[in-house]
Amino acid sequence: MKQIVGGALVPHPPMLIPEIGGQSLQEVEKTRLAMEKMSARIKSWNPDTLIVITPHGPVFRDAVSIAAAPKLQGDFANFGAGGIRISAETDLEAVDAIVKQAGQYGIPVLRITENSAQRYGLAVTLDHGALVPMYYLARAGVKAKIVHITVGWLEYEDLFMFGQAVQEALRPLERRVAVICSGDLSHRLTPDAPAGYSKHARGFDEALVKALERMDLEGVRHLEPALIEEAGECGLRPIYILLGIFRGLKVGASKLSYEGPFGVGYAVIEFQTEVGARMTEMGVDKTAGESVYVNLARRSLEHFVLTGRMLAVPDNLPAELQKRAGVFVSLKQKGHLRGCIGTFAPTKNNIAEEIIANAVSAGTGDPRFFPVEADELNGLVYSVDILSAPVPVKDAHDLDPRKYGIILRRGHRSGLLLPDLEGVDTVEEQVSIAKQKAGIRPEEPVEMYRFSVARYK
Repeated sequence: MKQIVGGALVPHPPMLIPEIGGQSLQEVEKTRLAMEKMSARIKSWNPDTLIVITPHGPVFRDAVSIAAAPKLQGDFANFGAGGIRISAETDLEAVDAIVKQAGQYGIPVLRITENSAQRYGLAVTLDHGALVPMYYLARAGVKAKIVHITVGWLEYEDLFMFGQAVQEALRPLERRVAVICSGDLSHRLTPDAPAGYSKHARGFDEALVKALERMDLEGVRHLEPALIEEAGECGLRPIYILLGIFRGLKVGASKLSYEGPFGVGYAVIEFQTEVGARMTEMGVDKTAGESVYVNLARRSLEHFVLTGRMLAVPDNLPAELQKRAGVFVSLKQKGHLRGCIGTFAPTKNNIAEEIIANAVSAGTGDPRFFPVEADELNGLVYSVDILSAPVPVKDAHDLDPRKYGIILRRGHRSGLLLPDLEGVDTVEEQVSIAKQKAGIRPEEPVEMYRFSVARYK
């Protein structure tokens, strides 16, 4: 299955890189989580080539530029993190095809090689507009060649036409292609914004995001020039190229996040073509229709595996996540258990915190299994059990392995078994297994408790 599978509009503030953002990273939490989700989706498409469109490479007034060095690399030295380096091979066949096709459209394109870069006094490197999204994609395990495109100060319609040329050039190459459109929105959202303040800036962001969610090209075209000027944006030119690349394709768009910290608008919008949608269906999109409990468990483990850090408790928790209860998180892979960890009584401030901690423990701390790795994330199936408070029972007649879980205690030893487990059909089996887990001999008397479970998948 080849052709354009989808892509994303992403922002590029270097503070999205944990080693740079530090404590400030909390202020772009929504954006960071959306970048991780976007990267995981692109990883699931397994692209051969990434088209990376940036406004911060070598910009020419009268031409688009494309990097044509065999290998591109860059680092964050200008932002105090020179140890973070990103590199990728260039899809030179795609570069040549795009330059040729753009010429037929009458769009000037400069093919920047290492030799020509010296003539212009440039370096053929990855700029931060490319580096920031590529950092997240690399962490998600995306491995693809790239085509690094920098916008020129051409008319918007010329950039749109250039995007169409990119689509036509790629068509015969038999590639799975994802498009990364790197661009921040308004830089003038607040009085302390880097480009000053405009009361019209938020209106620009709202109108543009709304148009992109609907894939409404005319809505983008009808943005007033004065409004664009007021916004002080850097993303509109890359967006025109993106829309040109998607021209004529059936594309669905989904806003993953928008926020405006520091006076700059950061939007993460995911685009999926019919080809990408078919690939998602073939791979089974596990996030469709899942409960808030499972969604949080999934995000928690994915965040930890991809970043090495615990997910922060989301703001504005739904009421059901603000309560306190014991929680078990279970993971399955191809129908087999891949990890299960839980707490039979609440140990955290709320259910959300229990889920976050136990999801990470289930994926990385269950002693029966090796820790989950990044390339396994898309294949995991999650379930979350919310436990009621345990109630003491006098004898086995009060138990039902389909309806109730049990806790058995003798001294400092205790064993818990969830209800409705495959292969556990009788009270005797349930008690026997729970005693084995606790290290209690079959003949030893125990205190028995039962609890009910609300299971979410």
